Amino acid sequence: MPSVPCATVTDTAVAVRVIAAPLLRQLLPIERCVEVVAQAMVATSRRKVQLPLRQGMPLPGSSNVLGMMPGYLGDPRCFGIKLVSLFPGNTARGLSSHLGVYLLYDADTGVPVAMMNAGILTAIRTAAASVVATRALARSDAHNLTIVGTGEQAATHLRAFGHWPGLRRIDIWGRDMRRAAALVRDQAADAGCELRAVGTLEESIRDADIVLTVTSAKEPLLQGRWLSPGTHLCLVGSSVPEAREVDDELVARSRYYVDYRPSTLAQAGEFLHARGAGEIGDDHIVAEIGEVLDGSRPGREHAQEITVYKSLGIAAQDLAAAWHVYREAERLNLGQLAQI
Repeated sequence: MPSVPCATVTDTAVAVRVIAAPLLRQLLPIERCVEVVAQAMVATSRRKVQLPLRQGMPLPGSSNVLGMMPGYLGDPRCFGIKLVSLFPGNTARGLSSHLGVYLLYDADTGVPVAMMNAGILTAIRTAAASVVATRALARSDAHNLTIVGTGEQAATHLRAFGHWPGLRRIDIWGRDMRRAAALVRDQAADAGCELRAVGTLEESIRDADIVLTVTSAKEPLLQGRWLSPGTHLCLVGSSVPEAREVDDELVARSRYYVDYRPSTLAQAGEFLHARGAGEIGDDHIVAEIGEVLDGSRPGREHAQEITVYKSLGIAAQDLAAAWHVYREAERLNLGQLAQI
């Protein structure tokens, strides 16, 4: 009987552009990332994307997780996956709690084209998304901002909002007052307004026009009764169903905007808790932020409204930011080409 030839795999090398953290920061300034993310959010709301819900694989004997976040973006056409280890204890070791890689593919050939630091990519695109939402929803006369949290996202958001037009003061609150003070000390010279580390969260929130929550809180830190009319909030942390940064009253009082409805209905702890308590229904979501940006849904309608943007973070933001970084690195011939 004649032998049947076996399928063969070619040994043709593929060149992947490796983009290290310092270069990534250079190629993705927050101002440019804001534009890139805004375009990605419009593409998301027009469903020119494929965004499977992110998955997490718990690691045995710990609270650590391997996170996986794949996605496809139709404009520009590309797909990719983020692989991140989530180790909450890393902060005590002087390491980021989010460490990993982003692998970007060309949609026409399926060839992997770039690999970059996923933690920094995530930090920059998340802060950019908060800027996009705040531009769309906050009052134009907002003067005071409060950042709740003192970690990497707090630092990135502080850099992103440090020169917000008309801003007079940024308060920073954290469970550890020393970390809040250190953040102020480290960034005071670069900020365009007064920075303060505050010890009383309620007092700061009552005086805030914009609030950014960037914590890993499991139970609410903010109470709805603290909010003054006209406040805008970006809820960025606590991005799993079992955790929430604010209480049911705050969710119910707000005009509630999201990055992507399917992920909100599956993973947004604040929304799910308030819905489970009978305070709201699914129709409490006014719009995705991409719908506000393209004019198909309304944003803030009057100055006294409390607006909330729930930022779970979606793969379209990663893809758009990673594609921009890759194309810039390619144009400037930067990064290291690795043959695989």
